[in-house]
Amino acid sequence: MRSKYIKPNSLTWWAFVSPLLAGIVLALSSVFPALQGAATVINEASGGMSAPSLINAGLAGIGLRGAMQ
Repeated sequence: MRSKYIKPNSLTWWAFVSPLLAGIVLALSSVFPALQGAATVINEASGGMSAPSLINAGLAGIGLRGAMQ
């Protein structure tokens, strides 16, 4: 059985997974100092969005994409 939510060959799936992963990196950057450089880049690229906002946007997009199919 194929999952309707996990589609790594789809460009729209990657468009919604990237903010999810960026939010996770931002959330973990306070615990793991090695992620501070990546967190700074993500923070500048996202316009200062918080980690929960990025995670929520990614999950909502994946859920909407799965519901439309």
